Amino acid sequence: MKDFNYYAPTEVVFGRNSEEQVARLIKRYGGHKVLVHFGGQSAQKSGLLDKICGILADEGVDFIKLGGVVPNPRLSLVHRGIDLCREKGVDFILAIGGGSVIDSSKAIAYGVPYDGDVWDFYAYKKHPQSALPVAAVLTIPAAGSEMSDSSVITNEDGWIKHGYSNNLCRVKFAIMNPCRTFTLPPYQTAAGVTDIMMHTMERYFSHDTDMSLTDAIAEGLLRTMKDSVFAVLEDPEDYRHRAQIMWGSSLAHNDLTGCGLEGDWATHKLEHELSALFDVTHGAGLAAIWPSWARYVMKEDILRFVRFAVNVMDVPNDYNDPEGVALKGIEAMERFYHHIGMPINIQELIGRRITDVEIDEMVRKCSNGGTETVGAFKVLAAEDMLAIYRMAR
Repeated sequence: MKDFNYYAPTEVVFGRNSEEQVARLIKRYGGHKVLVHFGGQSAQKSGLLDKICGILADEGVDFIKLGGVVPNPRLSLVHRGIDLCREKGVDFILAIGGGSVIDSSKAIAYGVPYDGDVWDFYAYKKHPQSALPVAAVLTIPAAGSEMSDSSVITNEDGWIKHGYSNNLCRVKFAIMNPCRTFTLPPYQTAAGVTDIMMHTMERYFSHDTDMSLTDAIAEGLLRTMKDSVFAVLEDPEDYRHRAQIMWGSSLAHNDLTGCGLEGDWATHKLEHELSALFDVTHGAGLAAIWPSWARYVMKEDILRFVRFAVNVMDVPNDYNDPEGVALKGIEAMERFYHHIGMPINIQELIGRRITDVEIDEMVRKCSNGGTETVGAFKVLAAEDMLAIYRMAR
């Protein structure tokens, strides 16, 4: 078991009509001039954006709006947000949306008090000394950014997608109303659950196997997400199961399911290059990569994969054939992905076979020209990345 510090300072306000508390919460956390940051048309069409802005206006909270966040959020919009906040004297940022909006808000929050380019942080050249406070009204449970210390931004100059983690960007409060997820399309729902599960699986596949309580929490979360996604795909307004997914998004990425373990994160690193190059949905990209990663690394600790197969994927244990059980667990995960409409390889994801040139480009970026490795369950050098991308093609 690894020594660990667990830090989860975000206040969670969960339940029906919870967004009605937004103005009071902003005031409590010291906000006076707010940037309301959101994505495309869904926040407007659903009426949530107008409702939030109306509540702020009624409570005397001054605000300005900035929309336009897209999946795999762009650095150019972050720069616009930083300039706008400085010009208008913004002292608080409210994200309305999912992980992309929250990540963009965090990047803006880093950038406003910083004299240089905020990309310095995502390029790992500098670390912020301060940031504006950020809060979130969550509408898409997936990324877990509402309770994590992480954000991921895509730089259009070279289409480089990097994540950065720092406790300065921890969301002050997160408002979660499961009713606001009823209108999510099936594909987005499934991709979100895939992302949620992968956040826990990246921590679960560890050689630190003596933290049984953390493992039990992780396995319970994974089983619950499996059950709940089928329920909401059948009935999108199933409040009970929408609530499980929304809460699962936060628990999967606030580090609870990784306490005492060394996480891997190779699948995420490999997928970042895939979504940077092809601008695909992150959760779907993870589904396309994970089975190949799993087959490539499973012999590093076959019993860990056996435990996953038995305790999460309901594969009967055969003590005489652990490798067979491990492979059946991976195959069961592939069937699950297909049942919820997710791909299990890159061709299914992008609709064609990826080229060798494209694979080489992703390897170059992921390995920083062959100078960096990824992963911990099995440390992956450039040649390993190449092998996994080819398996997943």
